[in-house]
Amino acid sequence: MASQEKITVYNLAGNQHQPPTHHPIHPPHSTNTPPKNTDLKNTTDDAIPNYLNSLSFTQSHTLTNTRLALGYSALAIASACFAWDYKLGFDNTKHFTALAVALYTLLNGALTLWVLYVERGTVYAGTAPSGETVRITTATKKNVPEYIVTVEVTSKKGKKEVVEVRRGFAEWFDGAGRFVAAPFQAMLAGSVAVVGRCDPKRAAAAAAEKQGVTAGEAGAGYTAEMLDVLAQANVSVVGSAAEEASGSEVKKGGKRRKA
Repeated sequence: MASQEKITVYNLAGNQHQPPTHHPIHPPHSTNTPPKNTDLKNTTDDAIPNYLNSLSFTQSHTLTNTRLALGYSALAIASACFAWDYKLGFDNTKHFTALAVALYTLLNGALTLWVLYVERGTVYAGTAPSGETVRITTATKKNVPEYIVTVEVTSKKGKKEVVEVRRGFAEWFDGAGRFVAAPFQAMLAGSVAVVGRCDPKRAAAAAAEKQGVTAGEAGAGYTAEMLDVLAQANVSVVGSAAEEASGSEVKKGGKRRKA
């Protein structure tokens, strides 16, 4: 009786044929996982300083420097405590160790309070070219792909204005998860007047999008605030409302007909 042997299948080119690892009816599952809200938020947060600094805003690093100073001071105390305990022994340094533990606790407590009640999620603090101070904080909610931006603008006279914007991440992330800067910048410029004055083109695009018209027809749909922004930036408005309300109509061939 002939013995049964496994036969290796070769194709016509003489190469060994590898059988498919997955059944053709059931394609393999994709290993790509959708980005988390934390990743989307961090990427968007990083884009805010780059955009505002490109508009000649002056960024303030006071909040970050204070946090770093508190953190590194606590680390320095812990390192010194370890060093003198290693060289001199615990009995000879126990009083210094007790003092170091107390200082370390105070510094870490101060750092926690600073992050929670002073920084409060601040991703940008700076001064606009016109002199207003700007502070931007951001947040997200669990399982909700929404970006919450709170902008505090303080005028030279001390008057504070707070603007809150809630927009979906899908507005500036494409289907592959790549960040697209233009729509995000338009959102900021169209929502915050001090940013719109520094970037009137983005502000005009955002105003046109809100009105549901194209950029060439955007003049008739501007809000009063955005018209002030464009006027200060010396940007002409295409298709102004005054031209549309002139009370006259134009025939073909360029002849005017009385209303």
